[in-house]
Amino acid sequence: MTLPSTPPASPRPYSEVDLSSRAFWDRTFDEREQSFAALRRGELSWHQPFDAPFPHAETGFWAATRLEDITFVSRRPEIFSSAEGIAISPLPKQIQEMTAFFLMMDPPEHTTFRRLISEAFTPRQVARVQSQIAAGAEEIVDGLVGAGSVDFVTACSGILPMRTVSDMIGIAPGDREAVRHAAEALFAGPSPAERAAGVDPLGFMLSQIELLRTAAIEIARHRREHPADDLMTNIVQAEVDGHRLTDEQIGAFMILLSSAGNDTTKQTTSHTILALSRHPEQKQWLMADWDGRIGRAVEEFVRWGTPVMDFARTAVVDTEIRGTPVLAGEKVALFYCSGNRDETVFERPHDFDLARTPNPHVGFGGGGVHYCLGHSVAKSQLRNLFQQLLTRIPDIEIGEPEWLPNTFVHGIERLPAYIP
Repeated sequence: MTLPSTPPASPRPYSEVDLSSRAFWDRTFDEREQSFAALRRGELSWHQPFDAPFPHAETGFWAATRLEDITFVSRRPEIFSSAEGIAISPLPKQIQEMTAFFLMMDPPEHTTFRRLISEAFTPRQVARVQSQIAAGAEEIVDGLVGAGSVDFVTACSGILPMRTVSDMIGIAPGDREAVRHAAEALFAGPSPAERAAGVDPLGFMLSQIELLRTAAIEIARHRREHPADDLMTNIVQAEVDGHRLTDEQIGAFMILLSSAGNDTTKQTTSHTILALSRHPEQKQWLMADWDGRIGRAVEEFVRWGTPVMDFARTAVVDTEIRGTPVLAGEKVALFYCSGNRDETVFERPHDFDLARTPNPHVGFGGGGVHYCLGHSVAKSQLRNLFQQLLTRIPDIEIGEPEWLPNTFVHGIERLPAYIP
């Protein structure tokens, strides 16, 4: 298909609230929230397409900023499809498919692949993953005690998620640093030095994708020939309605794990330690009854951090959202970062409140078939890591964060800390 050099004319006027420019996403979370709050007070709004360095045919997108709109779209895959893409920017479908796997599928295809992955997580393997998470959290904090001045993101937040992924997939110890670096770089892109040297961002991303894909495929092929009592063996042997995962699909699953399973927990950890340092009364409340309160607290960790800020769907038929007509083929952006601050749902939404209940946040998605498959693993990582952190180094000092400019991940790039 040949795309126009410039997008076709918009079928309707654009909103006066700017959500599409780089300047908007370079603002702080709180500054952007002012714009989202204004949008939540009105009807569904239509916006200019995001800037893109290549030709595309998008004329704009609808912004679902209220929690009710996000859940309405999320729970109707027969109307709002994931198959055409889940990025709010006009990223080519083929590129998105490399990193999204079954996130870019609709039922019944999506149902089959989700069941194939779920089949591999037997009670025995789930118990093994939980044990690995607990051991990993303890070992990470062992290395932090008395560390002095560190970057908390590098020294703590970024370690457990990819260690968990590597343990699950069976990445050899000698390959783990390269795999971790590739996972980090998927969304962060080239370093400032690499950008200054003229490294192509798209080529850079593709090289990280290839490294992650190849790592998983090699392990899958080995386990087909040499089965063992591990998760990868279960993955290659899982069968649903006569379907099994191919090596290429297992490679795609690795990329999904390395993105969805890494930055989400990593960023929630960084946001949480920052919030706890700024709200010591919340830490005191939690520690007064850890076992009875950590469940509620973890939900607030995720709502507050909202590590994944947005996804998109495409209407496949003419429909409407809260009375606003949406035409077939039009994109709807689901702004979880806005839904998690919806004042019509959350009392005092801008407060970090570990006792918050109920807490129907959309930090793991808006429900429906695409609700995060790994939410229980993420919660386990947060519970185990913060139990270690708050009991063994309760006097950690946190400095001012350096934010990661990004339209998808609510990220802290660096977070100075002093650990006595």
